Amino acid sequence: MDPAKRASVGGRSETHLEEQVKDWLRYGEDLGLSPYYRDRPPLHAIVESAAGPVESPSVATSSAVSTAAILASAPAMIAAAAPGRASGAPRNVAASASQKSPAATILPATAARSLFEVIERIEGDTLLRIREDIGDCTRCKLHKGRTKIVFGTGNPNADLMFVGEGPGRDEDLSGEPFVGRAGKLLTDMIKAMGLQREDVYIANVVKCRPPENRLPEKDEITTCSPFLMRQIDTIKPKVICTLGSCSAQTLLQTTQGISKFRGEWFDFRGAKLMPTYHPAYLLRNPGAKPEVWKDLQKVMAVLGLQPKKR
Repeated sequence: MDPAKRASVGGRSETHLEEQVKDWLRYGEDLGLSPYYRDRPPLHAIVESAAGPVESPSVATSSAVSTAAILASAPAMIAAAAPGRASGAPRNVAASASQKSPAATILPATAARSLFEVIERIEGDTLLRIREDIGDCTRCKLHKGRTKIVFGTGNPNADLMFVGEGPGRDEDLSGEPFVGRAGKLLTDMIKAMGLQREDVYIANVVKCRPPENRLPEKDEITTCSPFLMRQIDTIKPKVICTLGSCSAQTLLQTTQGISKFRGEWFDFRGAKLMPTYHPAYLLRNPGAKPEVWKDLQKVMAVLGLQPKKR
């Protein structure tokens, strides 16, 4: 078809969407995650898996899906796989078996199956190697305003991993996640669980500070979150506790607000995932602290932890 006559998809031409997918392929090579794009199952298989129960078997990867096939399904892939802004963040895709073409819908959080589940794990990966692969990153626009890359900190063999959205001002200056007022509250929460910060691992969806502490945008999340997936695969925590809407929506690929599903358990890459409110939210809304404590008690029960004696 003449490129000038290509249909517009969501306000963007198919040519533009194809260029985006090509960019993703290059990112995959750069991040060491090319199998995700090269050996990705057909989109309909991922869609059917997403619509199925969480406990259903993982989708087996198909053999050698060609770049041409990926580009041919670019509009649907963009709709299915690209995490969105925090105001309308990552979406799920569902379709009935009788439908010939997948239709984008919002799944209930309890039925969500993350598209990250099809990203292959890298054999022998280490946190050091991941940090080296990040390098002096200029892959997205966030690098322009950062002072330091905030990679992550804590026990590389932690049973519990906390995931936030992105660094703030204090984190950008120090290079360590959660060190400001919200970080102090998170430290208190960890101590209340009977642990120290050194016992857990703490990271964010994006490694560079968004301007004015805004939420990460979809292109920034798409670019940076594969590094988080590699951190999760390397650490192999028993429990992941997401802090705030951005991290929960990114990992679970849902547009629902966190109040709809916080406190519920999800399966994610071999770990149990518990979404709860961000410490910064608790600073603004201290009345929500009892709800978060309930969530943390569920985490403690799974890990066999006893609360700190007052």
